[in-house]
Amino acid sequence: MAQPGNQLNSTSFSCMICQRLLKDPVTITCRHSYCMTCIKSFWDKEEGKSIYSCPHCRHTYTIRPVLVKNSVLAELSEQFQKTGLQAAPADCSNTRPEDVSCDVCTDRKIRALKSCLICLASYCEEHLQPHYVAAPFKKHKLVEPSKNLQENISSTHNEGMKMFYHNDQNFFDFFHPVNEHTIYKTISATTERKNRERDFEKFQQQIQQRIQDREKEVKLLQQELEAIHHSADQTVKDSEEIFTQMIRLIQKRSCDVKQQIRSQQQTEVSRVKDLQEELEQDITELKRRDAELKQLAFTEDYSNFLLNYPSLPPLSESSHSSSINVRPLRYFEDVTAAVSELRDKLQDILREEWTNISRTLTHVDVLLPEPEPKRRADFLKYSCQITLDPNTAHTHLCVTEENRMVTVMSQQQSFFNNPDRFTGLLQVLSRESLTGRCYWEVEWRAEGIVMAVTYRNIGRAGNGEACRFGWNDKSWALYYHQNSYRFCHNSMSASISAPVSSRVGVYLDHRAGVLSFYSVSESMTLLHRVQTTFTQPLHAGLWLYKTSDTARLCKLK
Repeated sequence: MAQPGNQLNSTSFSCMICQRLLKDPVTITCRHSYCMTCIKSFWDKEEGKSIYSCPHCRHTYTIRPVLVKNSVLAELSEQFQKTGLQAAPADCSNTRPEDVSCDVCTDRKIRALKSCLICLASYCEEHLQPHYVAAPFKKHKLVEPSKNLQENISSTHNEGMKMFYHNDQNFFDFFHPVNEHTIYKTISATTERKNRERDFEKFQQQIQQRIQDREKEVKLLQQELEAIHHSADQTVKDSEEIFTQMIRLIQKRSCDVKQQIRSQQQTEVSRVKDLQEELEQDITELKRRDAELKQLAFTEDYSNFLLNYPSLPPLSESSHSSSINVRPLRYFEDVTAAVSELRDKLQDILREEWTNISRTLTHVDVLLPEPEPKRRADFLKYSCQITLDPNTAHTHLCVTEENRMVTVMSQQQSFFNNPDRFTGLLQVLSRESLTGRCYWEVEWRAEGIVMAVTYRNIGRAGNGEACRFGWNDKSWALYYHQNSYRFCHNSMSASISAPVSSRVGVYLDHRAGVLSFYSVSESMTLLHRVQTTFTQPLHAGLWLYKTSDTARLCKLK
């Protein structure tokens, strides 16, 4: 065994990891030295943490240090090896509070390298050697140093609890009394540990999977937040632009009215001035003749009076006195009345559309969509009172009952020309646009009907596929004809086998991209469900076939 003096001197040349004589020594910036292989292995374990530390002083590095062999220490280590001296175990007396001390060492506190679950003791490198070389100790279970070994001591016999009650999930030691009338299934703690480790690994995997799922959900919610902010900002920008356009349109109309009033004012003023000038000329002429008459009246020569009187021309009849009508009221009061009527109509439109806008805002969903309802009572929670837009109705359609009912007429109806009107098909759209979650019901008396949802920009002129509900990529339609259903979208159709009723419920979850049609009777029967992505607000649509066919948007409580 080395002398104390040599042992003390050799301490400086021992590795703090393997506690043996340094081999290929390297010194890192905190001035501690290790075997190159030991420190590499130690840092390889920390590779995934992105932080590297000194095993002794715990100094950290954000970038893995480059290792360079310390030639001086290497030479000194070789000299110690040649002289036959062995490096003393590294002085581990500088232990931290969380470190476990060797239970055998008495002179000084040396940090334990391993703990034995059989011996229930912790050992430093030197006192751990018997567990590596002696056969009886090789079967002992070595673990990382632990301070809780005493918890495995039986309070009755001061023995290690080596067996496990499989029945009641408790430990017992060999000397612990067992009720002789109770049958216990016992196994060794080591075997039970292995059995439990399998369950432990599964449970740990479940936890890790749950963590991954929650992290994905957190990322999705973060994306949702960003999408909400972006969508809200963009909508505010678009709304401001639209309102600005509306204000400019109203201002332009105001300027047009102002210009027309001024133009008419100039015309009327010019006409009045011309008439005024004509009257003034007439007055001048009449005054001249009046003067001649006065002069003739004062003459004393009777012969001259009688001679000149017949030569006076007769007065012509006045053509102006009866046509001049000074009105006590303003001359342009009819224009004021027309503008007032426009204002009232605009207020009504804004009031109706504001209700639609408010309902759309309240249906904005920021979290995951709710599942589709199952019962009619649950569907009615999302009922929306929609009406038909007469400006879109074909001229052979008559919209009545507060714009909720449509009937096919044999006579063409008198409608104003409108670019939104269907010209070739007996179709009509709802006035309200549909977003969020909506539910409505349609009932009919007809041999055939088409119930649809469509984008506003569907074609209107003619009867081509661009205008037909369900025959383009802008509309989704449920067809009812001859007591059967079929669904159609983008010229693709599918037959539906289901009970027939004269009322169909339509459920729309715009954000989730869900569109469902239900046959409504005593129960709700799903006819067809669509899962897609809607890129624009939708409108409800109806398409009838024959004269006297009717359809109604039901009032839902």
